[in-house]
Amino acid sequence: MHIGFLNPQGNFDPADSHWTEHPDFGGQLVYVKQVALAMAELGHKVDILTRQIVDPEWPEFSEQFDAYPNAPNVRIIRLPAGPKEFLRKELFWSHLVEDWVPNILKFYQESGGLPDAMTSHYADGGLCGALIEDAVGVPFTFTGHSLGAQKLDKLHVTPETLQEKNDYFNFAQRIVAERLSMNRSAINITSTKQERFEQYAHHAYHGAVDVNNDDRFALIPPGVDPSIFGVEARSKNEDATYQLIQDRLARDIAEERRDLPVIVAASRLAPKKNLLGLVRAFAQSQTLQERANLVFFTSGLDNPLQEEASDEATEQEVLTPIREVVQENGLKGKISAFALPNQAALAAAYRFLAKRRSVFSLTSHHEPFGLAPLEAVVAGLPVVVTQNGGLNESLRKDDKEYGIFVEPSDPSDIARGLEKIVGNTQVWEDFSQCGRNYVLKHYTWERTAKDYLKQLEQIVASPDARRPDDLLPIHPYFRNPSPETDVSLKELSDLYFGS
Repeated sequence: MHIGFLNPQGNFDPADSHWTEHPDFGGQLVYVKQVALAMAELGHKVDILTRQIVDPEWPEFSEQFDAYPNAPNVRIIRLPAGPKEFLRKELFWSHLVEDWVPNILKFYQESGGLPDAMTSHYADGGLCGALIEDAVGVPFTFTGHSLGAQKLDKLHVTPETLQEKNDYFNFAQRIVAERLSMNRSAINITSTKQERFEQYAHHAYHGAVDVNNDDRFALIPPGVDPSIFGVEARSKNEDATYQLIQDRLARDIAEERRDLPVIVAASRLAPKKNLLGLVRAFAQSQTLQERANLVFFTSGLDNPLQEEASDEATEQEVLTPIREVVQENGLKGKISAFALPNQAALAAAYRFLAKRRSVFSLTSHHEPFGLAPLEAVVAGLPVVVTQNGGLNESLRKDDKEYGIFVEPSDPSDIARGLEKIVGNTQVWEDFSQCGRNYVLKHYTWERTAKDYLKQLEQIVASPDARRPDDLLPIHPYFRNPSPETDVSLKELSDLYFGS
């Protein structure tokens, strides 16, 4: 088959540039790349379609075509959408309609034929899938990764603050696009049951998709690449990464503590990741402070405990509160934070810290799936993770748990979970070995790709078989973007708060 991946948000290049350094370059890029490569390994032709950026600050994304080493069946195709410079994803919508989708259709018309099917990712990719299907009949799947209504929930939006949040995030366009995507897709792909029955069941999506209709959903969890994260894997910069970690520990950690195990967190500096909760847990536990140091692998900033963030939200909402807890509780010399250059370095760091019997922690307020803990597990680290979201499925089988679950809003409970493993050799070894074996058996990208291909083969054979009879109309804005056709605040309010 010939398969197109629609992912205008973020971008792709052989070096995985900027991954984790910007909100637009999140986990869905890892997902798209790995599924595409795995499909290609199985003999299929794959195009990753994304937005072309001609911007001196983003030089990696200016060429129309790119490729991954040793992956001849995968093309990275960058097509223009709006202005040449980089734009954050919230500003894409009109450019996708006016430029990107027409450029995709023109590209394939001139190059000999459309893909057999599309897979669409995130709300903007889903919208483009719906528009392409409407124009030329190519069926598509929708993988939302995260949905706008849940973000509104997390922001605790009220009728009084809706305008302000919509002005920045364009929630009105996003939620209408998501409704179209999940309604018009041949099938919706989720990573967990929780994602299907809680996120897609949000009242903002009522009338768009029936979450109780098995024909409208497929459960396909992501995978982990053991060639990158496995305990026996080695990156070309393995030793350099080990030295980087030792240098940063020497910079930040008191000399007598530098050989201790580490409680490590690796995430964007976003409030929802709840790094503050982890710092508070460490601050209130003398047991943890005696047994381990706390280390954050951050994005972009090499010394975020001292260095000011480039954006005010990160500085005020994440870093300032953390620095205050560090200062008030005398944690200097026990905590470090620094950047790693890429995914391979992250994997090497996990392996280095596993040799010290360290522990990975993810205390997000909510995680739709949570791929990062699975990667850490494969590298040999036991994990202490949020109980809210998909990790309850991915790291639990029947009555057996392959990580320790904690309530992220309660620092005492986070500390309890960490104290169970940190410094307890037998518990550490049990979780490390059992967790690694379980993840390697159940979560591989080859398995993810095969599950996708099974769905795509059925869709290509009968593209309308599982779509609903009542298709939502394409909103006027997504036909002809203008201030007059834009999704109104009242439309958003009616969907989110109820009319």
